[in-house]
Amino acid sequence: MLQQEARYPLAQDKKGMAWDLLLYVPTVVFLLSIAMKLWYTADKNWSYLLMFLGSFFFFVGANRILKTRLMILPSAPVALAVDKQRVRVELRSGDIVDLVKDLRFFADFSGKSMALTGMDLSGQKHQYVFHRGQFSVGGSFDDAKSRLQIYR
Repeated sequence: MLQQEARYPLAQDKKGMAWDLLLYVPTVVFLLSIAMKLWYTADKNWSYLLMFLGSFFFFVGANRILKTRLMILPSAPVALAVDKQRVRVELRSGDIVDLVKDLRFFADFSGKSMALTGMDLSGQKHQYVFHRGQFSVGGSFDDAKSRLQIYR
């Protein structure tokens, strides 16, 4: 079991950012260009749908890159500390969030990312996604993942 708190500092994931850019930029450009092409036809409903999807993918991709990959946004986690009673997340803004209630841990099947959700001391719900590339030390991702298994 867990004897003491384990702290994992997080770093920017430039390699993951490149993959996200390769995924989101062509998707958004394709959706918006087809939407603009359909705008000048008789049926504008498809244009509205594709415009919405393009905007949605733009915001999702920007949030994923700026928050989880580059950790630029103030709400981005910069360190993770795992203990038996709580999980502490340090944010870029300097705030510290202690997740103590309803903690849930989710790992993807490919083993490249994991998610953590829970409530802090004030009862506010928080959700965080961590990628393998953010853990700078070699086996720290797997170590953090194994320590978080108790919250599954």
